[in-house]
Amino acid sequence: MFNQLEILSDEQSEKLYTIRRYIKNLDSACIAYSGGVDSTLVASLAFEQLGNKAIAITGISPALASTLREEARRQAKWIGVKHVEIKTSELDQSSYSENPKDRCFTCKKELHKHTTYLSKKLNYKIVLDGVNLDDLKDYRPGIQASKQAGVISPLAKFKVSKQDIRDISKALGFPWWDKPAQPCLSSRFPYGHEITSERLKMVEKAEEYLKESGLSEVRVRCQGSTARIEIPQDELKLFFNKYDFTDLVQYFSSLGFNCTSLDLEGLVSGKLNR
Repeated sequence: MFNQLEILSDEQSEKLYTIRRYIKNLDSACIAYSGGVDSTLVASLAFEQLGNKAIAITGISPALASTLREEARRQAKWIGVKHVEIKTSELDQSSYSENPKDRCFTCKKELHKHTTYLSKKLNYKIVLDGVNLDDLKDYRPGIQASKQAGVISPLAKFKVSKQDIRDISKALGFPWWDKPAQPCLSSRFPYGHEITSERLKMVEKAEEYLKESGLSEVRVRCQGSTARIEIPQDELKLFFNKYDFTDLVQYFSSLGFNCTSLDLEGLVSGKLNR
């Protein structure tokens, strides 16, 4: 069992106990694992309670940045949970590549086609994911696809919020407890703008370039051939001090962007839906 290193509130302690008990009563579990703090907490508790009867599965496609794939691998190794990567093909489907408002439905449907198949083939009784209480308040069409596939969301089931997840992860000593949210690269494209593997790679390389100077969170929104950079407002000074704008624009141009701008509002989660 992971030792608790910090005190939690009574409510959070009760939630942690309830999730542990729930998972312990499962015969086995397959976890849809992205490497984010939410699914990593579920994978950690599943391994803690079920040992080798828990397995973490990560869907691999051009929409997953290579740095996040490596982080997912390192975290799974740190936890000790069995980790399998599967190739998903959502980009081959027009209901995804054409980027309609319910694009995430297609993504999750494709992912869970594989997770449910593997869970049955490898004799794991149930598929869990990292959807939490706060996710239910946003526009998340992928949640419906997960429900249709029979996936269970223990964090949402027991009303665990994003802040609870970070506090519990920190209390259990997980070094990634404060890891920034990292939605898939497809979230950088406004609805209706086509998504291709080439355009995803442009965004990935642009964001990697910006993170090299120590920015904690970056989004490069892509509209046509225009790049709009979003960073937290409290890091705008770092951005202005760190970057030679001529070099930055030239690099973005080499990637295929004809225009590069900075969003002065800063990084705001859910802005695409807004």
